[in-house]
Amino acid sequence: MTDAPADLIITGCTVLVHDDQERIGFEEDAAIVVRDGVVESVTTAAEVEQRPGIDRIDARGQVAMPGLVNCHTHAPMVTLRGVAEDLPTEEWFNDVVWPIESNLTEKDVELGARLACAEMIRGGVTCFADHYFSMDAVAAVVEECGIRAHLGEAYFSSQGPRGREKSLEFALRHRGGAGGRITTTLAPHAPYTVDDADLAATAELARAHGLPVHLHASENRDQAETSLARHGVTPIEVLQRTGILDTDVLIAHGSGILDRDLPVLASADGRTAVATAPRGYLKFAWPTTTPVRALHDIGVPVGLATDGAASNNSLDVWESMALTALIQKSTTGDPRWLTSRQALHHATLQSARAVGQGDTLGRIEPGRRADIILVDLTGPHTQPVHDLAATLVHSARAFDVRTTIVDGRILMRDSELLTIDVPAVVGELGERMPALLDRSHGKRIQDYDT
Repeated sequence: MTDAPADLIITGCTVLVHDDQERIGFEEDAAIVVRDGVVESVTTAAEVEQRPGIDRIDARGQVAMPGLVNCHTHAPMVTLRGVAEDLPTEEWFNDVVWPIESNLTEKDVELGARLACAEMIRGGVTCFADHYFSMDAVAAVVEECGIRAHLGEAYFSSQGPRGREKSLEFALRHRGGAGGRITTTLAPHAPYTVDDADLAATAELARAHGLPVHLHASENRDQAETSLARHGVTPIEVLQRTGILDTDVLIAHGSGILDRDLPVLASADGRTAVATAPRGYLKFAWPTTTPVRALHDIGVPVGLATDGAASNNSLDVWESMALTALIQKSTTGDPRWLTSRQALHHATLQSARAVGQGDTLGRIEPGRRADIILVDLTGPHTQPVHDLAATLVHSARAFDVRTTIVDGRILMRDSELLTIDVPAVVGELGERMPALLDRSHGKRIQDYDT
């Protein structure tokens, strides 16, 4: 510890902590000292009363939590929020979304990413895993606005070898960017749009360059059953035979993971994680959800996600946390699973692990990056507080986040965004909507056929 002033001292809050068994707990009337983008100490409010700090936040009545991680999204798709409603999955892709995405320009992606980052910062998301196109534009927005991101340039086999090459070039170019706030990944779209040869080549590239892989797989039960009927293997087994499971892989959705897939995932040579985004599964009327309990039993972390706002309509990870807990109770028939504390574990440490940053994010403790949010629980909808974990999971909302901090930098203070001009972004997006939404050309970037 040094006598020099700390960069930031947060005082008077209740801090969400993890014990040495990774159980969730809370320390009251606490203080957090931040220096050089890192948590220096978690102590008592009394201990820091006379401690000098360049900036101080009085957080009485608020809970300090590790920043939330959105483990799978397509941030620029906020531009399509609400344009494809009440449709089955195949029509959603083929009739609306993929025709519109054939119009995308880099400027559309930039503006969408800017609006998405504003929404996520407001909702306490400090890191997001993005899987989309024209990702140079997203990386530039991340650098400018101060959020943290795990980025991959998506590709289909229909693009030829160039798609895979662009994904690698992006990952190598931006790895460690934005002062270390950007991590990168290879991003094949899915086993139903990327063939076995491309998946195997991606796995080789991942091993050669020390890169993880982020893709969709077994998104729903139909995909798993169609893969079995056509190829005799499930999508998860495709990942096994192509070597993807020998890498560090983040699987989006997995609501079609079957019992036969569990031993495959358990025996994977790489580090496997799954991202669950339950609101979209409900909207599409998928009959199953991510098997969180089964994945827990084989040691696979499950991070929380929203997917893109074109299917989910929001980037609200608080909603994903509550829905995950509720849907797991319903599907397992057990009100004791998931508990609120378990849901908070998924929202913090497991989500950090899902994006490969379990050693640096997901906990508020000395040596970890200072990605911290302050949640105001003084509103009528969060009072009285009998069980703080339950209040956070089932009563608090994204708008209760008052302050969002990434790497020790305050991106939102007292509900005021400091790094993004939302009205300017919305105005410019509005001018671009007619060209973006035009489907008269009859093209689409890909076909959904599972």
